Amino acid sequence: MTWFKSYFNILLALFFISTGFNQSLLLAKGEDPKQHKQEVRRYLYVAVPGIRNYLGYGGHGLLVFDIDNGHKFVKRIPLQGYKKDGSPSNIKGIAVSIALNSVFISTLEGLQRLDLSTEKIIWEIAYDGGADRMSISPDGMTMYLPSLEKDFWNVVNCETGVIITKIKVFDRAHNTIYGPSGSFAYMADISSPFLFVSETKGHTIIKKVGPFSHGIRPFTINSQESRVFVNVNELLGFEVGDLNTGKVLASVKVEGWDKGPVRRHGNPSHGIGLTPDEEEIWISDGHNMRLHLFQANPPYQQLTTIPLQDMPGWITFSIDGKYGYPSSGEVIDVETRKIIHLLQDEHNNYVASEKMIELHFQNGKIIAKGDQFGLGRKTLK
Repeated sequence: MTWFKSYFNILLALFFISTGFNQSLLLAKGEDPKQHKQEVRRYLYVAVPGIRNYLGYGGHGLLVFDIDNGHKFVKRIPLQGYKKDGSPSNIKGIAVSIALNSVFISTLEGLQRLDLSTEKIIWEIAYDGGADRMSISPDGMTMYLPSLEKDFWNVVNCETGVIITKIKVFDRAHNTIYGPSGSFAYMADISSPFLFVSETKGHTIIKKVGPFSHGIRPFTINSQESRVFVNVNELLGFEVGDLNTGKVLASVKVEGWDKGPVRRHGNPSHGIGLTPDEEEIWISDGHNMRLHLFQANPPYQQLTTIPLQDMPGWITFSIDGKYGYPSSGEVIDVETRKIIHLLQDEHNNYVASEKMIELHFQNGKIIAKGDQFGLGRKTLK
């Protein structure tokens, strides 16, 4: 056994020499070896066509932008999701599972899962009744997938795409938020003035919030899941609901700007986001092509307005709250309210989409994700 121990000791010595050499090399470059191993890269993933099926806003695919390098274009990841005539289908939603290292893209017809390590589609499934904007549980394993404005949601296993159960609602399933606690999911039916709340152990509706003044369009919630902020049909503004009592607390109208015709969504305000620090509400104004900013606490004071290059239909924020991302393609500095970048693809075309999400990578794996809904993050780690 003496020769074996000697051989083992030689290998061990070579390993430490090699490790020391690599660390010395990093130090010679002015890099801390520990920091080198733990480097985190932040990217914005933008799914297109993310405004109807319009290919003029960035073509087709999953476009990646480097947040720490001026939101420069990095690459285009091919997607599936084609109609029977071979053209790309409208992308309806984007969501991510850290546990599965996967991004999910919904289209009018169904859902595709893409592995972020290989950047290959693992599966694509067409669902009866179609698909809309979905949301995934915090553990990354369960999805609430609304049908395409039918009277039900599918609860889906994220790993396999298999339907676990269906949840019936009123008439037209649409936007969905899986709460950060993992205990509740919030479901908006365009035809109903109520927000439906499901407990996620048994996937059953346990309460309704409302009635709001009209059918609910985009909405967002705070991190404690105590408040909901909603766009409703016909209102240039937003309304506020108490998720605990189910009561409507306020209806807030944009002052100084008139409603008018909009090119998409048929609603004056389609797009609402809560800054991660939960200090402000930003809402879209389709007719005037602006964002209107409000305090997120009573009396919901109107703060300012930001003009955009195109009609906004959605708004979300970076995880750290530094950047605002309207669907019209601007990158806005939240503190200064200034537009600092315009998203552009590899052909220098402007990119616009209502379906985008921030991802942080370390050693090739996702370690943090944003969301497509502009959710509050004040009490989240």
